[in-house]
Amino acid sequence: MFNHLRTGVSLLVLFTVLTGLAYPLAITGIAKTVMPGQAQGSPVEKDGTIVGSSLIGQNFATDRYFWPRPSATGDAPYNAAASTGTNLGTTSEKLKQAVKAEIERQHKAGIAGAIPADAATSSGSGLDPHISPAYALAQADRVAKARNLPTDRIKVLVNEHIDGRLFGVIGEPRVNVLALNMALDSLRP
Repeated sequence: MFNHLRTGVSLLVLFTVLTGLAYPLAITGIAKTVMPGQAQGSPVEKDGTIVGSSLIGQNFATDRYFWPRPSATGDAPYNAAASTGTNLGTTSEKLKQAVKAEIERQHKAGIAGAIPADAATSSGSGLDPHISPAYALAQADRVAKARNLPTDRIKVLVNEHIDGRLFGVIGEPRVNVLALNMALDSLRP
């Protein structure tokens, strides 16, 4: 009995060290060597200061910027410590009311016609940094007006920031909101 217990405890310690310490440290070391930016959270810098991550959305709320899709992280939008979806099903009255309120907000902001789905619904994590090209282009008039710029110039900027499908087939075309807004700030009237 004692031999079995000693063997079991020894294996527990061995595999705890291997899988709980050695393996994660090795993978982290490899990642930092092969992909240092991604291993550090894909930070985005402006003038030597980290202003965000290309992987985590930010809450841009003024008319001067492109808005991200709604965040499901509760009272603090895009709080990475509270990453979660809404977990509300299609029959949820709360989800229907939230989508309806977001659609009304978009219409009040000047988007006419049908609202793109990502403009009214949050992503699975609530932190998605991307929006669809349709949603970005739908916001072009509002942003152009707020910045006193021609709408066509804003649309060209949006089109320059569309990321295509991975390998031409995986995923959907998308626009990183932080990258687009940083490029927007660099435009001169």
